[in-house]
Amino acid sequence: MIIVFAIIVLAAVFFVWGKIRSDIVALCAMVALMLFGILTPEEGLSGFSNSVVIMMACLFIVGGGIFQTGLAKMISTKILAFAGNSELKLFVLVMLVTGGIGAFVSNTGTVALMLPIVISLTMEAKTDARRFLMPMAFASSLGLLTLISTPPNLIINDTLVSAGYEGLSFFAFLPVGLITLTLGIILLWPLSKLLVSKKNANGDEAKKKDKSLKQLASEYQLADNLYRVKVKGDSPFVNKMLQDLNITRKYNVSVLEIRRINSQRRFHKTVDMKMAGPGSTVRENDILYIFGKFENVETLVDENNLTLIDTHESEGTAALSVSKTGGLEFGEIGIAEVVLMSTSKIVNKPVRESGFRQLYNVNILGIQRKDEYILQDIKDEKMLSGDVLLVQGKWSDIEKLNQESSEWVVVGQPMEKASKIPLDHKAPVAAVIMLLMVLSMAFNIIPPVVSALIASILMILTGCFRNVESAYKTINWESIFLFAGMFPLAIAMEKTGASALIANGIVNGLGSLGPTIVLAGVYLATSILTMFISNTATAVLFAPIALQAALTLGVSPYPFLFAVTVAASMCFASPFSTPPNALVMSAGRYKFMDYIKVGLPLQIVVGIVMVFILPLLFPF
Repeated sequence: MIIVFAIIVLAAVFFVWGKIRSDIVALCAMVALMLFGILTPEEGLSGFSNSVVIMMACLFIVGGGIFQTGLAKMISTKILAFAGNSELKLFVLVMLVTGGIGAFVSNTGTVALMLPIVISLTMEAKTDARRFLMPMAFASSLGLLTLISTPPNLIINDTLVSAGYEGLSFFAFLPVGLITLTLGIILLWPLSKLLVSKKNANGDEAKKKDKSLKQLASEYQLADNLYRVKVKGDSPFVNKMLQDLNITRKYNVSVLEIRRINSQRRFHKTVDMKMAGPGSTVRENDILYIFGKFENVETLVDENNLTLIDTHESEGTAALSVSKTGGLEFGEIGIAEVVLMSTSKIVNKPVRESGFRQLYNVNILGIQRKDEYILQDIKDEKMLSGDVLLVQGKWSDIEKLNQESSEWVVVGQPMEKASKIPLDHKAPVAAVIMLLMVLSMAFNIIPPVVSALIASILMILTGCFRNVESAYKTINWESIFLFAGMFPLAIAMEKTGASALIANGIVNGLGSLGPTIVLAGVYLATSILTMFISNTATAVLFAPIALQAALTLGVSPYPFLFAVTVAASMCFASPFSTPPNALVMSAGRYKFMDYIKVGLPLQIVVGIVMVFILPLLFPF
């Protein structure tokens, strides 16, 4: 038992430390339990065959199909259009739509879908997006409406079934979810005012929130760091490919565009514009658009017989160019902001290894991290989850970034681009598959895991994904391996009596005050732990403890296990407790204290209400 507690404490420390991925920590804990002989290899690896793990993976694929076909975006955009210019209507609809979608697909995917739509709608309504983005992230967790809305729901259902109790129905969580979502709307409307600065409330910065491309360029100081350089006939650059010149490595600047003046026509000149790529060849009289520090650009010019063009000199029709006023003009080539998700493969990689230019034909010009703008020497900067990247490229290439919905969210596009719905002819197919899965689960026609498995296979076979690989990309493998690794720890706690010891401690300390107070103790302990480690890991640890506490008291385990899932899911006081909270942090320019001011009161009120409501919904 002591070894089990030591492993739990070490795992918790590494979870909180955050330097090692949570799934790796869970797998290490699983291996340690087998090495010490606490679990057999069959018990240790049982998490990988657990129905909850299979179901979670399948639900990620089903949700991915709903997103990929544009169905979810179409539904949410049409519903949100009813808000008009009313802030209150928009707020309520954002909460309801986010909670409703989050009832059937992952909350991270829901927020990734809603983020660009809400930003576009707030721009159109001339209101502050800060007031909407954090409540939207909270609503994805508040919408605890169905069995599949969050992993802790599946975990407590599995705990009940394993203990010989009747499993939960598909809509067993509906009363709880309706109460939490209603509480969220009522409380967050006044609390969200704290997220809007006095300046914004007075309208002094209303224009700033309606970001145009030029305002976006100004925010990242593009005009101050973008220079035009003309290639002379005797320059060593002539007839050389950019990949052979190693300009970025030698001079720490980036070549964004190559302009070539076409003089073949008799009456007027035209300018051929193209994105600069590794295979681009430089010709005499080409105009290179260089992004970087002036001193570095000056060194490049001096050493390679180039000419720095005056900002007042015109070259023809502009795409991304320095105008006479020092601003930027946009045409076929533009800029947009991209928010990195925690599931992205490029998280913790330096910009130079991201492959953005090679794979997507776009350049990363800057990084916004919380309130900091990283504009210089970004090629060696490691990208973190929640970072906002300013990218530049053709609009067609920027739009292609939207296809990688599990990697990032494109938020800074022009309004007409951001609201464009990539609906294809497979959207009705995805809708039918989703509906059949829900009906099958609701009426318990076949086991829920089989329903999810069939639905995920149908999503692939009917072409809702471009290929099988894109379906697998939608799976959050970190969550899958986290649960598979933590599940054996729950077995070890029961096998060694550790969960019984903790449960007895809670019951002995609070049992004399009645089961409601014990339930409150379980809820509070779960709520505190989930602020530091993921809700999935918290639910796995506390589900057997809650069950044992109920058995010791001789009461029904249902309210206790519901307390675990609600407490594990309702964590709003930290930006790092759930992926949705982290996802909106940079996009909304929130600080840690914003989550304390708005999220902590909500978390406390929901907790107090649930302690009294759960025994009424699920009697002891």
